[in-house]
Amino acid sequence: MNADQELEALIPDSAVQNADAWALDTDAARTGAPTEAEIGEIATDVEMPELPGITIPWPDGSEIPEIEPLSPDPDIDVAEQTTDAAVEALPGQEAAETNPRLADADVDRVGDQVEVAFPRGEGAVADQDAIVERFAGLSSLKTYKDDEDNLAQIVRRARTDRELLEEIMRVYGYYDASVFQSLGGLGQRVEGEERGPIDISKVVVRFDVQPGPQYKFGALAFGDLQATGKNFDVLRGAFKLNSGDAINSDRIVAERVNLQLALGENGYAFAKVGETDLLIDHERREGDLTVPVTPGGVYAFGKVNSSRDEFLSGKHLQRIARFDPGDLYQRSDVDDLRQAILATGLVSSVTVEAREVAKPVDGAPGTVDVDVALTPGPLRTVAGLVGYSSGEGFRLEASWEHRNFFPPEGMVRVRGVAGTQEQLAGVTFRRNNFLTRDLVLNADLYARKQVSSAFQARTVSFTAGLERQQTLLFQKPWVFAAGIEILATGERDAAAILANQPRKTYFIGALPMRAAYDGSDDLLDPKRGFRVGLRASPEVSVQDGVRSSYGKMQFDASYYQPMGEKLVIASRVRLGTILGTDITNIAPSRRFYAGGGGSVRGYGFQLIGPRDTAGEPSGGRALSEFSLEARVKTGLMGGAISLVPFVDAGAVDTTSTPRLRDIKVGAGIGLRYETNFGPIRIDLGTPLNPSPGDSRIGVYVALGQAF
Repeated sequence: MNADQELEALIPDSAVQNADAWALDTDAARTGAPTEAEIGEIATDVEMPELPGITIPWPDGSEIPEIEPLSPDPDIDVAEQTTDAAVEALPGQEAAETNPRLADADVDRVGDQVEVAFPRGEGAVADQDAIVERFAGLSSLKTYKDDEDNLAQIVRRARTDRELLEEIMRVYGYYDASVFQSLGGLGQRVEGEERGPIDISKVVVRFDVQPGPQYKFGALAFGDLQATGKNFDVLRGAFKLNSGDAINSDRIVAERVNLQLALGENGYAFAKVGETDLLIDHERREGDLTVPVTPGGVYAFGKVNSSRDEFLSGKHLQRIARFDPGDLYQRSDVDDLRQAILATGLVSSVTVEAREVAKPVDGAPGTVDVDVALTPGPLRTVAGLVGYSSGEGFRLEASWEHRNFFPPEGMVRVRGVAGTQEQLAGVTFRRNNFLTRDLVLNADLYARKQVSSAFQARTVSFTAGLERQQTLLFQKPWVFAAGIEILATGERDAAAILANQPRKTYFIGALPMRAAYDGSDDLLDPKRGFRVGLRASPEVSVQDGVRSSYGKMQFDASYYQPMGEKLVIASRVRLGTILGTDITNIAPSRRFYAGGGGSVRGYGFQLIGPRDTAGEPSGGRALSEFSLEARVKTGLMGGAISLVPFVDAGAVDTTSTPRLRDIKVGAGIGLRYETNFGPIRIDLGTPLNPSPGDSRIGVYVALGQAF
């Protein structure tokens, strides 16, 4: 029986009837229907039943727990009290006279507010410099220092730093180390007050480290590594920690990675190295290290499979790979293939995984195929460039390209240039990784019109060749190029322009070749090393039925030397010569010129060299250029800004050997802004010995260093 049923049982039927009648009267009054009074007399002598009592017991006061009043945080309580009494009241803070400071200590200053003291002599810490450097990078006192700090904040951060320092000591094997904290600079007082408030800016927290003994490695266990048999010594040697060596947690992590790499480089395609376990025995002051190794078997490479065969076929990917079927598996070859596929610029993502197709049997290696899953990236690009310079005028350049128009990696580019000095229309075909890795097939057909102070030319040209290129992902030490060039050009030099003479037509065939060695540390921003390169082009020129043969050569070299962390000295030399014919038989566009942002800064483009009777440059057969600059890193914008004072010099001679009789010198200063893809260069130069008509200022903007 529920509560409603119990209540109904306590109420007599007559009361229920009266209640029903009252409800009926109320409803009738609301609806306009006849009431019960109109229908019949209602009994009024019936007693109402008693309602059941409802009570809530009041809790016994003895059961209520006593409320303890909150006590103020002792640090907060003294936050505004920078007095000796306040210092003594800080929990955990030891007074200077009771703190066990080291009598003979080597003290390192970490920032403005922290000192770390280590014992000298017999108890000296071998890894002191590394410990201090690590602590400095993580210290709360150093990181969060502020002029508005109060004493409580300093002490709280000091406690955190003390725990941090103890943890770092354990990383280097000092498991019994003790770190004692104290405040220095408390003797500084506000002028005129003998025992006045402490000057917070003078407070220095000192940590005295008592290192105790450095624990050593005890037993080392390597799981199933012994199962590798003849490879055990090589693999065990990759983990360069032994019993008796000082414990260093960083070394454990590094050597575990080295062991994993060694397994992958010796054919163990599916080897696993689990998380290490270091068990510290304080009685022996040693740590037993367990490195769980499951080597698996040895494997050789099978074939390369592509998930998008019509896009980049497995055959083409095998051409890119640095391994052949049957070669011993090496994890670095798999990683290299992944990078090479990304370097094509055709994919947005790629995964490369080894898959077992045959197990090792009777000592013979198993076989793994390499499965490549590709996601094609954007293949078409429309690009445009608008620029202006005082030496070359306006220039508008636009291009459209499809990087996989002829799969695999067959790129087609259509480009056009409209400018003050140049107009061009051309089409380029390029196939990357042609026949073998990193070999590029190029073909280019274009028509161009050039107008400059030195010459005017209308040219139709076709070039084709093979080239081993540099890329931002793979900076190669050796590069080369060789090809063929055929062109027809109608040209006139500055004197013919002034005399309004007609153009001379030249038919030229050339075999351009180039070889270069790059020993620098960066493609766009070298800081160390050197580069050398040689260009040679035997050419045949026919003009008005007269055939001339000559050879054109150019040598380039640059050297980069760091002088500390913020200064790099860079130097460059370029020498060129044309041998075998008189300068009048050489088309003006094939001669040497100097001047401009990639040559001698401060002078206009191609404005250095011999001049005709009208004072216009006429080009020459010998070229000499020299550059020296200092790349000085500043602290501006987080070190992203560098200043570069420079001096350039150059000369062009009509003879085939440089004579340097009319050498021009330019000097100036540049600005470099570091970005993720290389420095943006802005150079401002001026000629030191200008010729008549030379501008006093030259401005040059480009990506990458000048050389």
